Amino acid sequence: MVDPLTSVVTLLQPKMAYSKIVTGAGRWGVRGEFDDAPLCCCVVLEGKMRYTVDATHIVVEAGDFLLIPSMATFSATSFDPPADDEWQLAPALLENGEHRNGLLSVDAEVRTLVGFCQLTSPDSALLLTLLPKLVHIRGDQRLSSLVQLVIDESRSQRAAREVVLERLLEVMLIEALRSSSNAITSPGLLRGLADVRLASAIRRIHETPQEPWTVALMAKESALSRSAFFERFSAALGVTPMDYLLSWRMALARNFLARGKAIAEVAALVGYSSSSTFTVAFTRHTGMPPGQYARSRQSAVGGNAVTALAAS
Repeated sequence: MVDPLTSVVTLLQPKMAYSKIVTGAGRWGVRGEFDDAPLCCCVVLEGKMRYTVDATHIVVEAGDFLLIPSMATFSATSFDPPADDEWQLAPALLENGEHRNGLLSVDAEVRTLVGFCQLTSPDSALLLTLLPKLVHIRGDQRLSSLVQLVIDESRSQRAAREVVLERLLEVMLIEALRSSSNAITSPGLLRGLADVRLASAIRRIHETPQEPWTVALMAKESALSRSAFFERFSAALGVTPMDYLLSWRMALARNFLARGKAIAEVAALVGYSSSSTFTVAFTRHTGMPPGQYARSRQSAVGGNAVTALAAS
């Protein structure tokens, strides 16, 4: 059985970019924007502070875990809000390698472990729409341990480091998403999976994307009428059933093409009766024919390999 949450996280292809310890003392505030929004995770080790992520305000304290799948704008402040002249552009780098917000010459009042991931899937923007905007989990030791394992592995030079790190990141993301009690409040995949009726159809779509799916067939899997299913699905996931199906098929198609599968084989795997109908759908959805897309991805992989060899 294909688990939809696992399949989405796997296709995101998370790669650890960097991590750091960030501390704060006194009253302080820092804000920023990301053009290419990374996935951010944060474990609060000591103290408490405030975050604002894309207009969502939250107070975090020791033992809390935050997962922000796509962060465009943010601010972080001391628990006591800063005055206008106490905001700064970025934390200061201390001699011990930590990053400090606020006062430099006193002991830290809040300490956090922050990690940033790049999502290397070409469909990351699409896939992120299926996940919650913010996940906040309190007092989960498993997640804290997983984050520490990810950080430790990212700083190591051990054999198979990249493979281990990729799997750890996937496990961490899945654990965070399935452990969250607030993640199903906004439209997305988790909210759909929390609905027993809809979950049956979603799992079947992920298991057999090659089937000739229609809204009527999906509704039958959910034991709902066509109209009831359409309305319930659209409200829960934020997209219509056929739009979800198309997006998932195209995400799979891109992955298959990047791995070198033939166009005819990919067409059959994602539910198209011929290469020509698949080519038309793929081109309309992605802006380029599947053959051109496959060549561009293979060139990118080759270029990355050459760069890695040159740096070694």
